[in-house]
Amino acid sequence: MTKQTFLHDKHIALGARMVDFAGWDMPVQYSSIIEEHKTVREKVGLFDVSHMGELIIKGEDALPFLNKIVPQDISKLVNLKAIYCQLTNKKGGIIDDLIIYKLEDEKYLVIVNASRIDEDLNWMVRNKIGFNVEIINESHNFSLLAVQGPKACDLIKSLGVEDLPSFFTIKRGTLFNINLWISRTGYTGEDGVEILVRNEFSEYLWDKLLDAGQTFGIKPIGLGARDTLRLEAALHLYGNDLDESTTPVEAGLAWSIPRTKTEDYNGKSVIINQLENGVQKKLIGLKMLDRNIARHGYDVYYNDEKIGTITSGGISPIRGDNIALAYIKNLDNLAVGSTIQVMIREKLHNAEIVKRPFVKKNNKG
Repeated sequence: MTKQTFLHDKHIALGARMVDFAGWDMPVQYSSIIEEHKTVREKVGLFDVSHMGELIIKGEDALPFLNKIVPQDISKLVNLKAIYCQLTNKKGGIIDDLIIYKLEDEKYLVIVNASRIDEDLNWMVRNKIGFNVEIINESHNFSLLAVQGPKACDLIKSLGVEDLPSFFTIKRGTLFNINLWISRTGYTGEDGVEILVRNEFSEYLWDKLLDAGQTFGIKPIGLGARDTLRLEAALHLYGNDLDESTTPVEAGLAWSIPRTKTEDYNGKSVIINQLENGVQKKLIGLKMLDRNIARHGYDVYYNDEKIGTITSGGISPIRGDNIALAYIKNLDNLAVGSTIQVMIREKLHNAEIVKRPFVKKNNKG
């Protein structure tokens, strides 16, 4: 049986088409994916992302524990600041990608992917031996709403939150007399916030945000547009672009791995070796040179040799062409501007390697 968020009935009432995503019954679209996509790029959209997981890591060893399980240097976090990182296995493979917020000394909030909550918890518990740390799964107690788009922050400010948190920062706030957490994060490439609220207030908050946002052009947005938005921004999707056989370096996430971190962590030797000596495969962006769509799992070719696989692909509503992410062999003669091919229905179609992201990010990074 699929799980339902506390906002499930709201989605049904709005006429959403529901699908099973990571074991959750979630809205894929309310109107059209392209219309919802453009709403977020031009105005403001409201997402229910309550299927995501929330873990609290606390205790006197919370910091050294987190530094053991992720490549990022968590000691650099100051209170209420967030950092993007990966949960790695002993071979450097990515168990999940995370956002870690430091709420206060010895207490951290970790946002994990819906499909990986159990795997993450299991791995963390296996790694906590010898650490005085408590791992609390709060996922079932909270809803997560994302308000994203160029008018998102104007909407939140109009509701009395004058001092919005800066990019990748979280703060306590009040909306409609509800105490909640507001973070300046998102998964669209646009500016905006994510609001963590206790379940019992989620339906009221959803309705109030939709009502107050009318003058800003707000619309509810489903997972379909969430996927096209994150693809244009070249943001990874776990299970497509990230998995346990891929390292952060191979995934193009070397920017998130400090070389100066002295603490040992799972997979460190593999990851540092790749940083110093290179990788066998790499993640690239590409655009199709015809109207065909390169979808997840399609093979990539160069000079009639298979060199990789598409991980994410689809239409770019803003660019007007078809784009994709793919892992390919790290060949010296393939770079931005090179032409490769994608096998679609037993025929090779030309594609060009292009820079990522596919559209300019407008968040406050």
